[in-house]
Amino acid sequence: MMKKIIYSTLFFFLVGNSFAQQTPAEKQTTAISIEGATAHLGNGKVIENSLIMFNNGKITFVGSAMMKIARQGKIINAKGKHIYPGFIAANASLGLAEIDAIKASRDFDEVGIYNPHIRSLIAYNAESKVIESMRPNGVLMAQITPRGGTISGTSSITQLDAWNWEDAAIKIDDAIHMNWPNSFTRGRWWLGEDPALKPDKNYAKNIMQIKNYFNNAKNYLAGKKEITHLPYQATKGLFNGSQKLFIHVSGQKEITDAVSISKDLGIKNVVIVHGDGAQFVSELLVKHKVPVILDRPHRNPDSEDDAYDYTYTIAKILTDKGILVGLGMEGQMERMNTRNLPFYAGTFSAHGLEKEQALALITLNNAKILGIDSFVGSLEVGKDATLFISEGDALDMRTNIISKAFIQGREISLETHQTKLWKRYSNKYK
Repeated sequence: MMKKIIYSTLFFFLVGNSFAQQTPAEKQTTAISIEGATAHLGNGKVIENSLIMFNNGKITFVGSAMMKIARQGKIINAKGKHIYPGFIAANASLGLAEIDAIKASRDFDEVGIYNPHIRSLIAYNAESKVIESMRPNGVLMAQITPRGGTISGTSSITQLDAWNWEDAAIKIDDAIHMNWPNSFTRGRWWLGEDPALKPDKNYAKNIMQIKNYFNNAKNYLAGKKEITHLPYQATKGLFNGSQKLFIHVSGQKEITDAVSISKDLGIKNVVIVHGDGAQFVSELLVKHKVPVILDRPHRNPDSEDDAYDYTYTIAKILTDKGILVGLGMEGQMERMNTRNLPFYAGTFSAHGLEKEQALALITLNNAKILGIDSFVGSLEVGKDATLFISEGDALDMRTNIISKAFIQGREISLETHQTKLWKRYSNKYK
């Protein structure tokens, strides 16, 4: 037993030290003016030959470089380049696992079925090697989301250049995440059952358990609370409107049930995550002002009835119906694939969405859905100076070459273990 403890301690010492990322940037002390670039504000507007100025971590001016206004502090000539607000990854599990093959390093899925009190933030590893690899593609913020169970837990939103989770947090405990049951199921072929899709006879029972849980939580919150019940206490924000309920659900019936039952329970703010089939219940979503966070488009449609290009065009379809749409990350290799967030938005742009609408999926739209649009998500005076300069179109992997990036006005390092390896091996055969 002692030998096992020693080996485990040695492993985590080596892993912890080898995974240390770049030292977080110091607080901004000098004003910065960036002029000449094409500014994509994130709200649909574009300024050619722009002037962006910021000081003390906040944007102080957004306009044309042709205006006669005194430049502040250090001047960066970005002529021919592009400026974007920092990209925001919704529904991501960054920092909650480092090596999937090592169970002890995976903190995204907690034991239990109903875990609203489990907070992903305190398990967040700000020094993850994976996190530092996001920044060279412009992904500067993320919603750190738990997985598993019926109620997975509570997410928080971080900026991706920090010493620890306390420094990283920009919105704490923003939402509770729930996985809605599926009304259809497949037989277990390995047990000789028919693998065809068929109605799940336990669907109504599963829904009733969810309703009972939230009704019990409401009764607890309205009572004397003589006995502390942490899971029930954690749901308070859902009923007073300070937190959102992110329901991970797909299917026309399932989405309808999820929204209707949530409203009947008195849950004020609901967000649909995944949302395959949301186009069929768009009137319900618009009526209740329910936004949708889509999955990445590079996947096959789930239903045989879907069009072959459904996953590429769904953002356009929902946007045209008046639904607020954002883009999230979940699925196979999701933590590593989060760096490709801008390119997934670019795919939606190539299949119907205008370029600035596609940009909004990972900037202002995601900020609105996550409730952080008052200080990030677009280049506007008074908001955080969380932005970057790209050599070209940041939604195109061929031209997404970032030369400078800032989080809250701090110029952050774009070096990662990958850029170090590239520099090392690019010189190998000279």
